[in-house]
Amino acid sequence: MYEAEGLAREGMALAHPNPRVGAVVVKQGLAVGRGFHDYDRRDHAEIVALKQAGDSARGAALYVSLEPCCHTGRTGPCTEAIVAAGIRQVFVSMIDPNPSVAGRGLAALKRAGLEVHVREADDDYARETNEDFAKWIQTERPFITLKTALTLDGQIAMRPGHSTSISSQPSRDFVQRLRHESDALLTGIGTVLVDDPLLTDRTGQPRRRKLLRAIVDSHLRLPLGSRLARSAKGDVIVFTIESPQARKGRALKRAGVEVFRVRARRGRVDLREVARELGRREMLNVLLEAGAALNGGALEADLVDKLILFYSPRIMGTGGVPMAQISSRWFPKSPVLGHMMVDRYGPDFVVQGYIHDVYRDYRGRRKN
Repeated sequence: MYEAEGLAREGMALAHPNPRVGAVVVKQGLAVGRGFHDYDRRDHAEIVALKQAGDSARGAALYVSLEPCCHTGRTGPCTEAIVAAGIRQVFVSMIDPNPSVAGRGLAALKRAGLEVHVREADDDYARETNEDFAKWIQTERPFITLKTALTLDGQIAMRPGHSTSISSQPSRDFVQRLRHESDALLTGIGTVLVDDPLLTDRTGQPRRRKLLRAIVDSHLRLPLGSRLARSAKGDVIVFTIESPQARKGRALKRAGVEVFRVRARRGRVDLREVARELGRREMLNVLLEAGAALNGGALEADLVDKLILFYSPRIMGTGGVPMAQISSRWFPKSPVLGHMMVDRYGPDFVVQGYIHDVYRDYRGRRKN
């Protein structure tokens, strides 16, 4: 099962909008077939493993990180292929959060006479692997992770409008891995004007779709000479309340930047509209790398599911910029992070935790 779950991770940046799944066929103690899902290659992980196993699949056991599907989509039901291959036992890490499956796949296998085993409690590692899919398939909105680097006293910059390097190289390397796992990166125009970033996935690892670089820019201030605009090749989108037909909007479009108008909320881009549109574009996993204003807006709009905070072992002192520009009235109702973890990357320590449990908070919620 650990091998199947590890194989599922091979689908990072390759499986979406489908879930990441790994499968292993075992016969007489030996793995005779292995597979993970790559969307462009169509076959689900179970089918890849069964094809590799061939005739050896008859009478074997199948270990799979996610419940096999039982409906027809781009491919036929995996449950039917498993039965036809002669598999006798199926071991599953977790139930599929897709309402179209959600236990029906296991029930189909049992009706066919297979011995089915599912963990009493869904496996945490397997759940984390598909937490983005779980939210998107239930709500059609992306799983949003807020990532930021800050000092021990909670500052992200020395002063407003000033770029400050805080985290270490090992932390920055880890951020690149986070970008590789993401479908889109979201930032604000303030960060763009200060840092002139590229916001790319520089891991060099394969990905099915380019990392979508999204900018919240209410009044179309993105400079045509910025690195984002100059490098745009259908992978940069600006969310604005201005008309795309305005002079600046047309100029950005000519530069290869998509300008997408959303409704205003208190004179600024409605972040809920941004989340809905990213979900409509099958962006399951969004990494928020922004400044205090956008961080605060996303938190107050209850759009953030997970926090990853990179703490540098340094103190900045007074006059710095906090990680989130947010009303003090928010604190009494602010959530306590769940499932917290602490890691080290070079001299920095990283705190990760969840605001939402996607397998509990979004279950049964109507898509909107």
